[in-house]
Amino acid sequence: MLPRSGGGCVVRRIFDVMSRASIERRLRAVSEELKSAREDLAVTEEQLVQLADEAEDARLRALVSETPLAEKEHRKASRHADRLRKHRDKLSSKIDALDREQDDLLDRFSAS
Repeated sequence: MLPRSGGGCVVRRIFDVMSRASIERRLRAVSEELKSAREDLAVTEEQLVQLADEAEDARLRALVSETPLAEKEHRKASRHADRLRKHRDKLSSKIDALDREQDDLLDRFSAS
C-alpha cells in the first residue's frame, strides 16, 4: 500500500488526475466532432432544399411531357434527394449521440 496524503491513497489520486485528464481530452474531441457534424448538417440541409426543389420540378416536367426521358430525370432527381435525406438523418443521429456523450462526460467530469 502506498502512503496516504491528505486522507487519500496516492494511487487513487493519480487515477483521479489521469481519469480527469482523459475526460477533458475526450470532451475536447467530442466538441470538435459536434462542431464539424453541425456544420455538415447545415450544408446538407441547404443542399437538400435545392435538390428537393429540383426533384419537384423534374416531377412536374415528367407529368406535363409524359416522356420516358423526363420520367427518368425525375426518378434520378428523387433518388438523389432521398439519399441526401438519409445522409441528413444519419448526421442528426450522430449529433444526438455526441450530445449525449458530451452530457455524460460533463457529468463524470463534475463528479471527479
